Amino acid sequence: MPNQQHSTPGAGVSRRGFLKGIGVGTVATGLLSPVGLKDALARENGFVGPGEVPVTLNINGQNRALNVEPRVTLLDALRNRLDLTGAKKVCDRATCGACTVLVDGHPVYACTLLAIEAEGRRITTIEGLGTPTNLTPVQQAFVHHDAQQCGFCTPGFVVAASAFVREHPDATLDEVRHGLGGNLCRCGTYAGMMLAVVEAAKAKGGA
Repeated sequence: MPNQQHSTPGAGVSRRGFLKGIGVGTVATGLLSPVGLKDALARENGFVGPGEVPVTLNINGQNRALNVEPRVTLLDALRNRLDLTGAKKVCDRATCGACTVLVDGHPVYACTLLAIEAEGRRITTIEGLGTPTNLTPVQQAFVHHDAQQCGFCTPGFVVAASAFVREHPDATLDEVRHGLGGNLCRCGTYAGMMLAVVEAAKAKGGA
């Protein structure tokens, strides 16, 4: 996250003025991003909304246009507006990893990113990683090692593991444990999952 200076508004600074200053700082931060936070929060006013605004999200190689309130997370936009339900809404607090998607190739908790922040970036969900008849090496390894039980956390693990093995071919078991520490499984099927990712990483290294 970008470094931010924290200060307490002193005497003579109104709450309105303080919040306005925060808005200006947010706009400045947005201007540094690839596309800006919805045109740097509408530039003139320093905010967008509160009603719905149009956004176009590049998901699994396709542009999807929709209208969302600025407060809507990417996770809710995917599940409730675009019917892409692979990313699961479990903790909704960025602690379990069930909602993991790839944003510009990097794993991200979709519950922590606003849909308007994702505009102009490449989003990949579990639906874009393979098909039942053409599984990716990670998906094949998960099937081979029976690395799921209820399956609720599985999509997030597969997405996170796909990014991990791309960056860490030939990863060891300890490296896999550390690399996937941000994803949790309530059923406790970690043994199968870890073996699956090690197998996929070895296949990646061999490739």
